[in-house]
Amino acid sequence: MSTENPIPATSAEPVSTDPIDRVIRYHIQTKHHFNRYARALGYLDWANQPDPFRRFAGAPLFSLPLLTPDEDPVSPTYDAIYQTGVVACRLVTVRTLSRFFEFALALSAWKKAGESEWALRSNPSSGNLHPTEGYVVVPQIDGLNLNPGLYHYAPKEHGLELRAEFTAEQLSGLLTPFPPGAFLFGLTSVHWREAWKYGERAFRYCNHDVGHAIGTARIAAATLGWNMVLLDGLDQDTVARLMGTNRAQDFAEVELEHADCLAVVWPSGDVRGSKEEIPLSLNSAAVKVLTECTWHGRANRLSRDHGVNWDIIDEVAVASWKLQAQQLIVSLPDSQPQKTPHPSLLTPHGFSAGQIIHQRRSAVSFDGKTSISAATFFRMMQRVMPRADLPQLDRPMPWDVWPYEPSIHFLLFVHRIEGLTPGLYMLVRDEKKLAFIQQSMNPELTWTPTPGCPDGLPLYWLLEGNAKKLAVQVSCHQDIAGDSAFSFGMLAEFEGPLREGGAWCYPRLFWESGLLGQVLYLEAEAAGIRATGIGCFFDDPVHEIVAVRGLSLQSLYHFTIGGPVEDGRLMTLPPYEHLRRESGECAEC
Repeated sequence: MSTENPIPATSAEPVSTDPIDRVIRYHIQTKHHFNRYARALGYLDWANQPDPFRRFAGAPLFSLPLLTPDEDPVSPTYDAIYQTGVVACRLVTVRTLSRFFEFALALSAWKKAGESEWALRSNPSSGNLHPTEGYVVVPQIDGLNLNPGLYHYAPKEHGLELRAEFTAEQLSGLLTPFPPGAFLFGLTSVHWREAWKYGERAFRYCNHDVGHAIGTARIAAATLGWNMVLLDGLDQDTVARLMGTNRAQDFAEVELEHADCLAVVWPSGDVRGSKEEIPLSLNSAAVKVLTECTWHGRANRLSRDHGVNWDIIDEVAVASWKLQAQQLIVSLPDSQPQKTPHPSLLTPHGFSAGQIIHQRRSAVSFDGKTSISAATFFRMMQRVMPRADLPQLDRPMPWDVWPYEPSIHFLLFVHRIEGLTPGLYMLVRDEKKLAFIQQSMNPELTWTPTPGCPDGLPLYWLLEGNAKKLAVQVSCHQDIAGDSAFSFGMLAEFEGPLREGGAWCYPRLFWESGLLGQVLYLEAEAAGIRATGIGCFFDDPVHEIVAVRGLSLQSLYHFTIGGPVEDGRLMTLPPYEHLRRESGECAEC
């Protein structure tokens, strides 16, 4: 699906140095079209397939306990994590931290076909390439037998590599603005892992994966009664300094990591105390002092050779780098947070959250006949509504992690939903944006409220008809977009937010789309069906369906949900039997 001989884009016009123009140029250049795909190598260079596991040679590894489902802390039910005050708040210990990483970034299974084996993880990744790396900064906490410092999470070993040793006093001072028991969670991206397969479009997919990982981490925290918010008031230089990705000596002649984001995680409950609000940032001077310490380890090389270097990825990464910090704050809820629960339409599932997280898979094909009820469909749509009219920490989980108003809305291709007429629908995730979205599209569209739709769900029926062929066509001719119960494109408010907020908003549009995808991956599993994210779609033909005007809206991610067809050739193996064998726990493995 790509050109075999990638060449730089050429233009008679001078290239703008404005960062916003540069990210827009990247976005336009990396669109797929009916007559050509975005530039990529054109084949898979198997000899240089990236190692999916980053390690830091020389960094001490601390193994986290491998917990069975019935060991403490036991997962709550899936529905409980969406309800306020239902999940008991757990202290931060080695066991709870182990469960957090298990549900956020750990291996969930191994797949085997013949002599080939590959690992799946709790956090999805396009092409199972896993560009996202996770980090944690932990202070001195009673019950947590880890020294204060920065740790890199090693998913294959389910362990934490000590990258930097921080003094307890300095780290405690850095975390003083946050509730007791707080720690930091960070994400980085190895762009090469995606570029190896997808070429120039890889920056998009890396940021999708960041969004998915934000979602898996927020949901993992919810299973333990913990809160989590993005510290997105930070400038990225500070993020890079704290996670050590700016240390050239630790990444000499190997693939770099791009510092994406930091979040603060803390046990919920009576945390307000004397604090009424917390900053969504850190003291950059304190971070500088903190990181003048002892560091451990050097990053491993992931591929022997790279062949083509996709310079435009480096260019957009620089252009979208957040240079300036912001003074963002968020109000803490009372000791009994008054989050708005989901409507009573949400019937309880018997599944545990852990079971749903572990069984999540990306469907490779759908049966073309499974339908779902309108009630199930409406429930899924309610899950993605962020209630942006509420203060951030009063919003439904996981939208309390997100410090922005929603920018993404769904253009839905409805195929097999009982009680709904097949056709084209639109979900507006922030009702006050309705007029803007209508003005950005074909003025002849009929915005009819969907029959039977619950109150407060801004879902509109645009066009009637069989949308299966159209969904397949615009999703790079992939049958999964038409054989499902429904599929959709995520349309983002695009040029306006970039011009108003800055080029650094560009990756965050993809983070939001990945977070949305993660919610719907789990919702599909809970409903007994399956989902798949689709990164390959023909960008402008999607916009032409509803005659999007200019760059007011842009499709960033496609998704499809239906009845899966299992591949009987593949074996599914437990995720950590290799560790149990090594430890002697598994005599019959």
